[in-house]
Amino acid sequence: MIEVNLTGEAVLDDFSDEVGIGIITPFDLVLDREYWRWLPENASLHVTRTPTVELPVGIEFASLVSQAAVVMRAVKDLAIAAPEVVAYACTSGSFVEGVAGEARLRAAMEEAGAKRAITASGALLTALEALDIKRVAVGTPYDGEVTEKLSDFLAEAGYDTVSNAFLGLTGDIFRVSADSVRALAKAADRPDADAVFLSCTNLRTFRLLPDLERELGKPVLSANQVTMWAALRAAGLADEWDVPPPSPQYRESGDLIAPCPASPRSASLASEVGSREGR
Repeated sequence: MIEVNLTGEAVLDDFSDEVGIGIITPFDLVLDREYWRWLPENASLHVTRTPTVELPVGIEFASLVSQAAVVMRAVKDLAIAAPEVVAYACTSGSFVEGVAGEARLRAAMEEAGAKRAITASGALLTALEALDIKRVAVGTPYDGEVTEKLSDFLAEAGYDTVSNAFLGLTGDIFRVSADSVRALAKAADRPDADAVFLSCTNLRTFRLLPDLERELGKPVLSANQVTMWAALRAAGLADEWDVPPPSPQYRESGDLIAPCPASPRSASLASEVGSREGR
């Protein structure tokens, strides 16, 4: 037998042209694929989950999956990938303790080593500010109590919730059908709403947003959409109004709906950008 020992001969690549995006999700999230769909080619996604909690989705659930110690441990679990930004991708977990709680969550993430830290609910506020939106129609899969907490969070941040629609679910949110998500958005919408927001990172929205925007005639934002937009912008991969290019595999397979809705914007702006250079 001939043995060849190449110890010391391997050349290690620093992958300096690849930008890492870290994502912390609750244990029950199954929509990793939605995050990848919004990723440009020069970025890589690194996902970790919080420990399992044997509780239905609700106020107590949201509080437990967003405890500082839990989130800090998740940040440390991502350290080997050295992401440029870490996003806490749980909407209810980041609004359940109000605006101050969202700020404490980001501070804990940074204390644990995140270069830049964002949350799903913080990303929503950033998107609303970028779009100059003041009045929001809210659709959630949660029960009424959790939905009201979201309205309280928005009010505390200076935004008016003009209506709430909710599904009353305490689990299996990722199983909600596309037709039900459409119905939820339409039930939430009101003529005086500047935008519709669909909460929960476990709610499938990627394929639905462009059509809903065209039908309702206003921005329709979702938790995963604003989280990835804010993460990409924080990592220097997107300007305020840029639409990130789709990953090649989705472009080739036709699995991606154009325009890519990673940047929160009105339907007219999305259509305009989506028509450029085949995007």
